[in-house]
Parts: sequence; structure tokens; C-alpha cells
Amino acid sequence: MLIEMPELGQLESKQVASLAGLAPQARDSGQYRGKRHIRGGRAVLRQALYMPALVATRFNVDLKAKYQAMVTAGKPPKVAITAIMRKLIILANTLLKADRKWIDKPA
Repeated sequence: MLIEMPELGQLESKQVASLAGLAPQARDSGQYRGKRHIRGGRAVLRQALYMPALVATRFNVDLKAKYQAMVTAGKPPKVAITAIMRKLIILANTLLKADRKWIDKPA
């Protein structure tokens, strides 16, 4: 992630998500309200985050709960995985900004 986004740890959460291409982009025009899609940003980083997001939905307690809540609420699984990808990049940014390591919660 650091190679693809050297700005990590220096930007705000929304900026990081947008730069990675994980922020929903509106397709609105006048009265028309289109679906929000992710696009733009750094595609290589977005592709690199997909597999870790899948793993996190299975083995990270907090992210698994968020994923399950979104799917239970009716969101498509791909949308929920994209939300987890966004959470991962924001979490990495926050940890780098605070200069601290990830501490796993005891089960």
C-alpha cells in the first residue's frame, strides 16, 4: 500500500478513500439520481485491497461483524466488501498518522 500510495498517513480519511478510488462517486444530473459507483483513483491499490478485505470478512472480528450487518441489511456482498476495503485503507492511514501498530483484541 505504501508503494502505491506514499501519501498514506498524511491525508484525511475521506481524501485517502477518494485517492484509492473507494469513495462513491455520484452520477446525478438535474432530477436524475443515479447509482453511486467507485471509480477513478488508483486501480492497482484498489485491486490489491480486494483479497485482504475478503480475508478480513472471515477472520477479523470487527470487520466480520460490519460485513455481516451490511449483508443482513440487504446490501449486495460486493458492496459490503468494498466498504471493508475502504475501512482497511482508512485504518492503515490512521495507524500511520498516529505512528502506532495494530493491536488485536483478545477473543
